[in-house]
Amino acid sequence: MVIIMEKNNILLSIKDLTVKFSVRGRTLTAIRNVSLDLYENESIAIVGESGSGKSVLTKTFAGMLDANGYISEGSIIFSDAELADTNVAVGNFERKLIASAEKKLNEYSKLELGSGIFRQMLELEAENKRRYELSEDDEKRMSDAIAELNFKRTETYNYRLTVDPRTQKAEYKELGAKIAQLDEEIKELNKEREKNISANKAAAKADTKYLAEFNEKMAALKSEYAKAITGEVSEAAKERNALIAKEIYLSVGRFPLKKRLSLINALTKALRKAMELGVDLDDDNTKNKIFDDIAFRVKYLDETETNLHGKCILNLAKVKYSKDWTKIRGGKIATVFQDPMTSLNPIVTIGKQITSVILKHQECSEIEARKRAIILMKKVGIPNAEKRFDDYPFQYSGGMRQRIVIAIALSCQPKILICDEPTTALDVTIQAQILKLIKDLQREFGYTIVFITHDLGVVANIADRVAVLYAGQIVELGTVEEVFYDSQHPYTWALLSSLPQLAQRNTKLYSISGTPPSLYNKIVGDAFAPRNPYCLKIDTLKEPPMFKVTETHFAKTWLLDPRSPKVERPEIIQDIHEKMMSTYNM
Repeated sequence: MVIIMEKNNILLSIKDLTVKFSVRGRTLTAIRNVSLDLYENESIAIVGESGSGKSVLTKTFAGMLDANGYISEGSIIFSDAELADTNVAVGNFERKLIASAEKKLNEYSKLELGSGIFRQMLELEAENKRRYELSEDDEKRMSDAIAELNFKRTETYNYRLTVDPRTQKAEYKELGAKIAQLDEEIKELNKEREKNISANKAAAKADTKYLAEFNEKMAALKSEYAKAITGEVSEAAKERNALIAKEIYLSVGRFPLKKRLSLINALTKALRKAMELGVDLDDDNTKNKIFDDIAFRVKYLDETETNLHGKCILNLAKVKYSKDWTKIRGGKIATVFQDPMTSLNPIVTIGKQITSVILKHQECSEIEARKRAIILMKKVGIPNAEKRFDDYPFQYSGGMRQRIVIAIALSCQPKILICDEPTTALDVTIQAQILKLIKDLQREFGYTIVFITHDLGVVANIADRVAVLYAGQIVELGTVEEVFYDSQHPYTWALLSSLPQLAQRNTKLYSISGTPPSLYNKIVGDAFAPRNPYCLKIDTLKEPPMFKVTETHFAKTWLLDPRSPKVERPEIIQDIHEKMMSTYNM
């Protein structure tokens, strides 16, 4: 899914992103296969109910996921010329490391000559292994059942801890019996699983005809493979390997020596495996994937006698080195959170909190940092900035504290400013001032705004584009006018219908019936189907694709399929243009 915006370059490209959390022995999928491009100098709002995945999605941009969260699939490519430009000094020692890596790659290249045969051997082995195990469907069924029982046991055990055995004896005893019953059920399921595996193993071992055929085929393939990998490596492969060896060193050059040597070893092993499988190492995307699991790839550009120069392919989904995040977080991607008091240290002066960030990310003296901090304080509208520089957070009002948080976020002139519901904790009159401040500063500093909110009034005031999230997926994406006045997804209709400004006298406020689905479970069909008054039968069976409405407008609903019946939007939002214009001064 690509939105075409010719005037701006793509700053952040999210592709097929999936984010999961390990919770009490179960896996919760918070973000499900999200793709989205962010453009330079744009304002994009991410909207949806609580728990839809808004904050989780943006936390992946700055490596701020909780300890039990992880990115299981997908990429987040950050395009920043300064970070991408990589120079690594090389001397005699470094040249020897590069030559050693090149020599290993040339040796491993012989494996490419027999890669087709090797893949046949792997498939034959896998087929044989499957005979000794449960079928894929049976394994999943039993594993899911055991995981579900373990979760129930954990929940019951945790609840039992809250029950007083002296005053709630009957309930305490009942919960103990339930835990014992669950333990017995788990034990029985594990026994059944082991019994089935044992039966499969016995049947496989008894099939002597198959075993003889398997051994004969495997012996023939091994003989053929041994001959294939004795051939000569082509000059083209050697030239490619020389380039890859330099890219290996470019990719690890920023690490300390011990770590650098370890990563060179890991990368050469990963490339050996790729060659063994016959992966196309001339393809950039393929090479990126191989490098990403160890250290993101730096593409070779040129070199001098003492220096290697390359361009980094920065995939934020794969950053593992903490010092890499210190260059990105704050300096390139900054966040303004909901409550300013959770962002500010109550026992450190305001000025000190701003200057400490400037000193960390920029090369300047304390005197220069103080000057820059005072300029920023003035820009965000703090009166008497010089006198208020040494005040503590408690001496500021809520609105002024949020202005200081914005000043801290902008102190290093980031490319992306994530605003996580920054006006929720503020008075309504102050909200408008903060929104205007964020937009005014955007014109001056030229950053991209990612605005997380559930308030569609805020969206109308600040956004160029809107992404509507539901159950960890983008269900609609378009310009603010398209989403407000020509929305296509029933969930977007429901959100718009919930606007209090659209309610008539003596009528009830609209609310969305039901609750969002559990993200512990696999979702079949459209996640919104159980709450959707326009639900079609296919919504319960198959997930809808992302349909293209215009060049900038997309919606994930079967209602846009040409075969679907014609459905009119709810009456309450059919003519909202005038109300929106007057209410939000759009």
